[in-house]
Amino acid sequence: MTIQVGLFVAYFVVVFGVGWYCLRLTRDETDYWIAGGKLGWLLGGASMGATHASAGTFVGTIGVIYTAGWSFAWIVLSIPIAYWFMAAVLAPRFTRTKELTLPSFMETRYYSTAVRRLAAVIILVATVVYIQAQIVAGGIIANIVFGVPTTWGMVGFTLILLAYTSIGGMLAVVYTDFIQLVIMIVGIVTALPLALRHVGGIESLFTYVQAVKPETFTWESFPPALLFTMGLAFTLGTIATPEKLVRLYAMKDMRAIRRGVLLAILVATGLNLMIFVIALTSIVLFPALPSGDLAMPMVVRAVLPTVTGSVLLAAIAAAIMSTVDSHMLVAGSALAHDIYGTLHPDSSPGRRLAVGRIGIAVVGSIPLLLILSGVGEGELVQFIVLLFTALMASSFFMPVVLGVYWSRATKEGAAAAMVGGITTCFAWKAFGSPGIDPVLPGFLTSAVLLVGVSLLTPPPPEAAVAPFRR
Repeated sequence: MTIQVGLFVAYFVVVFGVGWYCLRLTRDETDYWIAGGKLGWLLGGASMGATHASAGTFVGTIGVIYTAGWSFAWIVLSIPIAYWFMAAVLAPRFTRTKELTLPSFMETRYYSTAVRRLAAVIILVATVVYIQAQIVAGGIIANIVFGVPTTWGMVGFTLILLAYTSIGGMLAVVYTDFIQLVIMIVGIVTALPLALRHVGGIESLFTYVQAVKPETFTWESFPPALLFTMGLAFTLGTIATPEKLVRLYAMKDMRAIRRGVLLAILVATGLNLMIFVIALTSIVLFPALPSGDLAMPMVVRAVLPTVTGSVLLAAIAAAIMSTVDSHMLVAGSALAHDIYGTLHPDSSPGRRLAVGRIGIAVVGSIPLLLILSGVGEGELVQFIVLLFTALMASSFFMPVVLGVYWSRATKEGAAAAMVGGITTCFAWKAFGSPGIDPVLPGFLTSAVLLVGVSLLTPPPPEAAVAPFRR
């Protein structure tokens, strides 16, 4: 057994062990969906930071910078802005009611079970889009480590994720996220100086990149409007993604939330900055790759020593798993708690948990089936992630943020905003100008519909808005 295979087998054994241990700690739905709402800042923040670092970071960001240049890197500035907004602006009011899911919040604020179900359906659709990107990257990693075809790698990777996520719920997710975050940090901190040594240091790196691919340091790869709107997608989408909003419910109080979000900011920003440098080294070392998504795997395979490369590959796998498990959990809760639970209100908690586990299996399997059938084939991982953030921003940003700050927002306005936003986003992706990210028309449509329809419909009852008043 090679060192790479041995490390990965040990890693997966630990992950399954954590899942099984957390199954024994899970006593009810609150434990399963939001870890009992008692997480401290360290576990909560580490889980949020680990969830942020995904295939989009370790594979997708490097792929885009390799393909299109340094201008994409400015989007890292959106990370601290988005997280600051979550902790300082949104969380103090959003967490005044302790819910199990984002759709539950939508029902509480918008006094409508139909709005709750609508939000759950949107989460299910968007999650399928997002998980596709992660499964593709997982297949690449499995191909490098185990030598299996990428397709079989994607299948195996999906099965592992489904198993430990469905077994242990949020408790398993947050504990494995902490372990995975440590692996990510160790992997990238160990690999970065070795990669730089291969190109003669940081000063030589910039000289070589300028010689090999001079357009890397220009602003010509992306039109300014596209670059700006991609940054908007990451900013608004980070704030509005259900898996991050649910972590606000999972942390025990505002002090834990503020400290946890600060940790997430430091982790996400630090990892991204190191990833940007790795991307530049890949341009120098492998200037003619057929796809930018191969850049990180090639650095691992050809440049790093076996042990270091194995640790970095484990870090990439950890990044993917820490993100996908969170999205699968959110999708499972949407199906079990927000759709099945509202259709069958007399069902037992055990039955709802069983439906949730089935939902995780279904939502995790559909993206794999779509990939195997050719849907999304050939698209860079990061651009799939970008579409997901645009969908979330177009659907949930306005209903959530205005929901806690504008008492006149109505259930009709929220429903119109979600449907109009996500529909416009998909339509722009299919038929609109490629020079503008779909988030801009989707977000503007959502904003206009929420305000306009709310003003044209009867105001909400006092009970719906009272928890969120000053």
